[in-house]
Amino acid sequence: MANAQTMAATISNRIIWFLCSAVALISAAAAETGLFQSRQLTPSGEYTFNIEGPAVDRAGNLFVVNFQRPGTIGKIVAGDAASELFATLPEGSIGNAIRFDTSGRMFIADYKKHNVFVIDPGTSEPRSYFQSDGFNQPNDLTVAADGTLYASDPNWKARNGQVWRITRGSDGNGVVEKMTSPRPKSTTNGIDLSPDGRTLYVGESNSNEIWAYRLEGAALTAPRLIKKFDDASIDGLRTDIDGRIYVARILKGTILVLSPNGTVEREIPLSAREPTNLAFGGPDGKTVYVSQRKGGFIETFRVARPGREYCLQAGCLK
Repeated sequence: MANAQTMAATISNRIIWFLCSAVALISAAAAETGLFQSRQLTPSGEYTFNIEGPAVDRAGNLFVVNFQRPGTIGKIVAGDAASELFATLPEGSIGNAIRFDTSGRMFIADYKKHNVFVIDPGTSEPRSYFQSDGFNQPNDLTVAADGTLYASDPNWKARNGQVWRITRGSDGNGVVEKMTSPRPKSTTNGIDLSPDGRTLYVGESNSNEIWAYRLEGAALTAPRLIKKFDDASIDGLRTDIDGRIYVARILKGTILVLSPNGTVEREIPLSAREPTNLAFGGPDGKTVYVSQRKGGFIETFRVARPGREYCLQAGCLK
């Protein structure tokens, strides 16, 4: 009798374990189905044709350039689905990229007047961080853990480009160096760092290529071709905490996900066809925001792993 009761209890426990495991698997599968499915977030027409530069601050607020008219920065408060005016750049300046450092300072690339502006935490007043007519633009930015900025700088007419390294000087302003490279570059565009900060990824739009460089001070060394595309074109790119590269395919209407060695892992269809750039944010860094030139709005989707820059601010980098 005791053996029968013991056997019955064992069978019952196994059934309970099986049911719990099945529920867990079903729940995980249900959660997984919500990933990589993009939807429009903000109303159409909020931003101009030059919508660009999405970036998320530590509080989860999203910032995007050219809200309603050129030379402005829009803000989408965390949890909201509409933009409001956050800042206006000096007359004649037009932003193309935004990034945040670990102290919460916002940097804005002004392609029209060859500036990089900075807005200090708690303010909305841009001031010049660095200005040089040696810039063609600048175009896109990425920021390292120590606050160093890297700026892509295409010359669209000449179909070439350069990369700049900007550090903070003793007076609090930017000190810039044009980075050397063992190879001539096409139109440098999307740019981001690997999670360990040792590799810089640079997209070249005219050649439709993404290159990886090892960083040695102001030198780009050991160039390595990550991916060459045969169709459409590439714009902004961002990395996640595992080093995956998310690439905006501006004329294809997708975000392509590459492994660090260039293997295609996934292609995410979007609701509009002209994505210019993207940023990671949300409460856990796993929400991707995409700026859409076609329609002038932001769309969004969820991913499995957080972004590098989110983790830079949140302190979760490896």
